[in-house]
Amino acid sequence: MTSPRVPGAAVAAASVTVVFWASAFVGIRAAAPYFSPGSLALGRLLSGSVVLVLFLAVRRQGLPPRAAWPGIVVSGVLWFGLYMVALNWGEELVDAGTAAMVVNVGPALMALLAGWLLHEGFPPRLLAGIAVSFAGAVVVGLSMSGGGRASVLGVLLCLVAAVTYASGVVAQKPALRHATALQATTFGCLIGALACLPFAGQLLGDLADAPLPATLNVIYLGVFPTAVAFTTWAYALARTTAGKMGSTTYAVPVVVILLSWLILDEVPTALACAGGALCLAGVAVSRSRPRKPAQEPLTRSHQ
Repeated sequence: MTSPRVPGAAVAAASVTVVFWASAFVGIRAAAPYFSPGSLALGRLLSGSVVLVLFLAVRRQGLPPRAAWPGIVVSGVLWFGLYMVALNWGEELVDAGTAAMVVNVGPALMALLAGWLLHEGFPPRLLAGIAVSFAGAVVVGLSMSGGGRASVLGVLLCLVAAVTYASGVVAQKPALRHATALQATTFGCLIGALACLPFAGQLLGDLADAPLPATLNVIYLGVFPTAVAFTTWAYALARTTAGKMGSTTYAVPVVVILLSWLILDEVPTALACAGGALCLAGVAVSRSRPRKPAQEPLTRSHQ
């Protein structure tokens, strides 16, 4: 039995997510010298929440149905809250390549959790695509790493980010059977902001000392990589499996390399380009469909 084809609108939405999430790596690095991990996460979530609530009001979508709340709460705490804090902190302690390599364990965990908890199964092409893309992520990480001198705590924090990311997506998937993408994202973001409220004092102090470009960067992270990209992610996730959506994010390191090249003037190495090609190849494999066997010509039966 073949898996259904993913609608074109869902593919477009996932592409928007990949681009904005990749840009978040550049934004986080730019804001990190001025904001602590917790305050950066809270500032990002508050900015995103304002935009999302406005969108929700314009679209006249109220509270999600009761059946959607368990998944929204779990994804809000784990993915919107803990994931962002862990990733921000981890990227302060390890280089970008090591962080990307460890966090990209997430889609593999996501596919395994979805196959187990959501009964999505383990299609051979999906597993093959995960293996190819993960190999590409490892190559990209090695090409960008600083000689392997990564902080053990930083690696563990990035691993926490990967686990919470995967768990949050798997929790969100059932909620999207009852709530719209905008509802799930808005209230997940609000719950994540509530979970990060203990960092409010740090955020106020950081805002007082940070230069205007750094503050605008936090707002950008909230509006585009959070409000817009998490909504387009939820829209696409509602129309395909969690495993396939997870494999799509393996394209993020490729976009990160391009943005670093264009914005930070960091020319990618040949090894990084090879790893990026593997990431894209894995996405292609995971989304491919097995060819139908050629039908044999009908023969006239004799009785």
